[in-house]
Amino acid sequence: MHNPLTGKTVFVQMAAYRDPQLKGTLKDLFAKADEPENLSVCVCWQHDDKDEWDDLDDYKDNLNVNILDYKASESKGACWARHKIQQEYNGEDFTLQLDSHHRFIKGWDTELKNMYYGLQLDGYEKPLITAYIPGYDDKTGKPIDSEPWRLYYNYFGHDGPLHTMPETIPDYKKLTGPVPSRFFSAHWAFADGDFSKNVQHDPKMYFHGEEITLAVRAFTHGYDLFHPHKTLAWHHYGRKDNPKHWDDDTTYNDYNSVSYERVRKLLGIGGEKFNNDFNYKYGFGTERTLEEYERYAGIRFSDKGVQQYTLDRKYPSNPEYKNKKLYNQSFTHPFKYCVNVYREHLKENDYICFAFAFKDKDGNDLHRQDVVESELPDLLKGTDDWIKLWREFDTIDKPHSWLVWPNSKKKGWCDPITGII
Repeated sequence: MHNPLTGKTVFVQMAAYRDPQLKGTLKDLFAKADEPENLSVCVCWQHDDKDEWDDLDDYKDNLNVNILDYKASESKGACWARHKIQQEYNGEDFTLQLDSHHRFIKGWDTELKNMYYGLQLDGYEKPLITAYIPGYDDKTGKPIDSEPWRLYYNYFGHDGPLHTMPETIPDYKKLTGPVPSRFFSAHWAFADGDFSKNVQHDPKMYFHGEEITLAVRAFTHGYDLFHPHKTLAWHHYGRKDNPKHWDDDTTYNDYNSVSYERVRKLLGIGGEKFNNDFNYKYGFGTERTLEEYERYAGIRFSDKGVQQYTLDRKYPSNPEYKNKKLYNQSFTHPFKYCVNVYREHLKENDYICFAFAFKDKDGNDLHRQDVVESELPDLLKGTDDWIKLWREFDTIDKPHSWLVWPNSKKKGWCDPITGII
């Protein structure tokens, strides 16, 4: 069957911050496309003159590439850059949002269009194909993983945003089309071109919170979210040797604070109320409501509730309930938190255990789960400045503080280490 989407144009969005992989990504993007002439690529190029590898001379005269030239010092983060790109949308049929560190399969554009067309044939008018894609080695350009991934709920951050994690799609080899998704990935998102103007990035968002707000906003604009059932490209994760915006800009915590507040107010997290500070471009659509997303995804933002069906990683949409009481009873309230303990505070070499508790505002224990002796060798090995202690438990009341109290064979209970959440 002929795919009527063949020959349609794609607006490719690519935010790049001092990225040595940028040129390789552009080269591979065009080389692996079946229809490179139908790609209209916009790069928000945030660069520093001291980076000798960071030039785009090969693309400055390319009519298919629009370069928005900014010094790195002008940048206000990834969402700001993605918003700048979206203002350059010029009526292309589709849009594909990427990062600047990807590698692609041959014919990635045809595969995406085929998936999109197949979903439309299945009755989905506005599919949104999005995913965390598997990783590649930046030194060799070779894939590290080859299985397609889906996203699942991980935890609500104490400051608001919902975090996700990727995993291999079960039985993906048997699938004939994309699988439903609750969540959105900002480094791989393919939709109709109107997505670029109707679901624009909020330039006041910074990093965490970007993806969950876009998932909800896209859904309320009538988009149905899916994960591709095939691997179409690879992403470079970690990038530990590459500069990040938050490494260069010492005021990034201010950006974060504004961003977290906007996430909470938009989604009503923790009972915060939506306000008029949101331009209509950065709020909800009119085709569905926030509550409809919550019922679809099994997420309730007001009290950070999650249905077991969602925790079990079953595909949406979530089951309907006969009445409000049963619906309310279907939610659990998992609290997941990482306590960072400064290694220099742990000076002994004979610890037996750490008492480890989360407390309410009055100092009472909400949850206690000590670190036992058998856990300590793996926990204490390494040379990082910080030791990470993760705990997860169910609670409606948000913990106010934490306590880690080391116990040494020779010295007994040492000085307690405490922190505010």
